[in-house]
Amino acid sequence: MHPRREALLAGAADIAPILIGVFPFGVIAGVAAVEAGLRTLQALAVSPIVFAGAAQLASIDLIGHDAAPVVIVLTALVINSRMAMYSAALAPELPGLGRWRTIVGAYLLTDQAFAVSIVRFAEKNEGVDLKFAYYFGAAISLWTVWQISTVIGVVVGRGVPEEWSLDFAIPLVFIALVFPAVKDRGTRVAAVVAAVAASSFTGLPLHLGLLAAAALGITAGVVAERGR
Repeated sequence: MHPRREALLAGAADIAPILIGVFPFGVIAGVAAVEAGLRTLQALAVSPIVFAGAAQLASIDLIGHDAAPVVIVLTALVINSRMAMYSAALAPELPGLGRWRTIVGAYLLTDQAFAVSIVRFAEKNEGVDLKFAYYFGAAISLWTVWQISTVIGVVVGRGVPEEWSLDFAIPLVFIALVFPAVKDRGTRVAAVVAAVAASSFTGLPLHLGLLAAAALGITAGVVAERGR
């Protein structure tokens, strides 16, 4: 098997367990779009255009509450600002990709694709082409599952029984991302501080608590590492 194909399939295989939680998350997003009053075509277009789980749900919720467009846009930008941190971490691992691979890679960037890729890059010393093939395999797998699941959510709409309680999938997806990355004192401290801060800052407007928690977690992790 060609090394790039092998790396691509490895990325798809490594992210597969996480997709079990992503699927109901996507269904929830599709149902939420319908319940927010979006037309069928609009609801279907949200996922391929926005493609951002947490920001997507937050934006749909604000649309359903008739929030001002500027508030909706700012909320999505704040929630997705963590992608800048992910990009900064991936950039040294993927130099010289070229314009189109960079554009595709940026569009497909998610918490899950970043998590499995950064672990792989730390464990294996591979070339840029193999690294990108692995990242693309993971990222495109999640993108495909997300599109399918949100379409199902839109089609099902209000037909999902409330007793199913699909909301449990959202925190499970992010918990599944954290544990593989917590490997030393710095990451443990960062995870704990970020979790406590995120729980404490839920009342901040425009979801700024997420950004503040991430900043505090990173700072605490760096301080813990330097103190060793």
